[in-house]
This record gives sequence, structure tokens and C-alpha cells, in this order.
Amino acid sequence: METGPLGLLPNPVAAEQAIHAAMVIASRPKEGRRRGGSAPRAGWGHCLASPLLSAPPVLSRRGVAVAPVASLQTMGLAAEARSRVRGRRTTDQGLDVVLQLPRTGPLQPGERLSCEQGQVVVEIVAAPEDLLAVEASTPLALLQAAYHLGNRHLPMEIQPRRLLIPADGVLRQLLEDRGLRVSSLRQAFYPEPGAYSATAHHGHGTRGPSRP
Repeated sequence: METGPLGLLPNPVAAEQAIHAAMVIASRPKEGRRRGGSAPRAGWGHCLASPLLSAPPVLSRRGVAVAPVASLQTMGLAAEARSRVRGRRTTDQGLDVVLQLPRTGPLQPGERLSCEQGQVVVEIVAAPEDLLAVEASTPLALLQAAYHLGNRHLPMEIQPRRLLIPADGVLRQLLEDRGLRVSSLRQAFYPEPGAYSATAHHGHGTRGPSRP
């Protein structure tokens, strides 16, 4: 390690680099078993819901679990966050987890995630979001509104008599100037999947009930 000008104190930059390198090495999974037959230490990739672990459990399986679960965590996510299936998250109960899930489409409310060993199971919940409800006097006017909003590539939930979009003050004014009725609300958001998404989830599967 490099030392300071006096040769006594460590160089702060070099010390920080050494600490970072040690943390990266410590976070890597340890393959195999240690000498003497002892089990490897719980680290990155091990799935044990213990606050004493230095690394969070890794969730790599997704689907609806049928069998009863002894300890179930929940994780409330907004629609945009449900589209990301990799990265670090925190459950509603305060447990840090890492998502390493197959890229088979957005996470669905009610879907359960688990690790290889199955000790940790997390159920996805649609978190409430600030939205705008867009209504029109005629079906044609609502269709035209959907067309113009789609041109802006906005996430949008399409219901029989209204459209739901993320809250935006400027966009609200533009819609009202077009003669549309716009109201604010806060609820779970289930936007339409992209036309070229890996899985379209037609009918939205586990989405919440549609409102008029």
C-alpha cells in the first residue's frame, strides 16, 4: 500500500481503493466446501433471511407459489419498478434482497419470487401511484386522446371509459385544453405492455379489477 509523504500514514486514496477491492472479493460466492468438510460461509447468492448476513439473499425464481409458505415477505413496487427484474430491492418488512430473475416480462402483482433454496419468498404488490384519469364526452374523443398520448410514448392503462396515465401538471393542462375531463387519483397502476415486449400478458393476468 502506498504511504503518505512521511512514510507513516497510508495514502487515503490507496487505502480507499484497497478497502473497495476487499469488499468486492468478499461479496463473491465461494464455490465448493472448505477444508475439513465445513460448509462455506453464507454470502452473495445464499438465501438465508438473517439480519447477521453481510450480503442479501438473491431471488432467482419467479412464479406463483402454490404450496403454503411459512414466512412470506411482500414488496410494493410502482409500475416502472416492476419492469426491472435485476438489481437490489428492499421488501416492505425491511429485508434487502437482490433480484437476478429471468427476463420474461414485467413483474406481476401477486407473483412470488424465491431463491434456489426457497427459504425466502417475496410476493409482488402493486404500490399506489399518483395518476391522472382522462375521460371524454364521446368514445371517439377518448380514442383520439389515447392516440395522442401514445405518440408521446407514455405508459397508459386503458379502461372502458377512461385512460390512466402518470400525474403530470403540464400534460394535464394540455388535455384540459382539448376539452377532456381530467381528475387526480392515487391507486395501483397497470399500464399496457409494449407491443414488442417478450410477454404481452394478455388480459393482464393478476392485475387489479378494472374500473369504469
